[in-house]
Amino acid sequence: MISLTARVRSACRHRWAKTVLFVICLGPLAYWLRGIAFDDLGANPAEALIRSSGDWTLRALCIALAVTPLRVVAQAPELARFRRMLGLFTFFYVLLHLIFYAWFDMGWDVADMSADIIKRPFILVGFAAAMGLSFLAATSFNGAVRWMGAKRWQVLHKGVYAIAALGLLHFFWMRAAKTNFAEVAVYAAILAVLMGWRLWRFLKNRS
Repeated sequence: MISLTARVRSACRHRWAKTVLFVICLGPLAYWLRGIAFDDLGANPAEALIRSSGDWTLRALCIALAVTPLRVVAQAPELARFRRMLGLFTFFYVLLHLIFYAWFDMGWDVADMSADIIKRPFILVGFAAAMGLSFLAATSFNGAVRWMGAKRWQVLHKGVYAIAALGLLHFFWMRAAKTNFAEVAVYAAILAVLMGWRLWRFLKNRS
């Protein structure tokens, strides 16, 4: 009988696997476009788009960070081939989050946006996380690895955990206004497990 691990590995090797994942990752965007087309985004569509795009950025980041632990635990090295795509989709959704904020909240007024970033700490933290993701996206290709060198590239991309912490803090401060911390706790638990696993592996390899 074929094991679950063997089935997962076989599915990951399938020639259509990346295409299927790509379509799945476009799901939130398709949902928003449908909502816009049918006026089905609630009483405040602008706020719905801003918040939903931020939520999906954090979700995509958690999924991308989970690839390596899952690859190791499930003994499925084929999962690694999806990590870059998931990382780039994380950047895609944070970019949409910034666009929706700049468009709907700020009306593309650069002076207002700059003042808002400086004045409100949760905006500043979120903007810093978005800029961090942009650096990772810009250096996610093989040419960047050759140009920077593998060690420096790895050090830079390990900064994704600091970016995740900033994203979580941004989310926490945003939810604090409504004293709604249930989702924050879920994301915090997921990121704590993922970071804890990385730390455990690091300490294990050093011992």
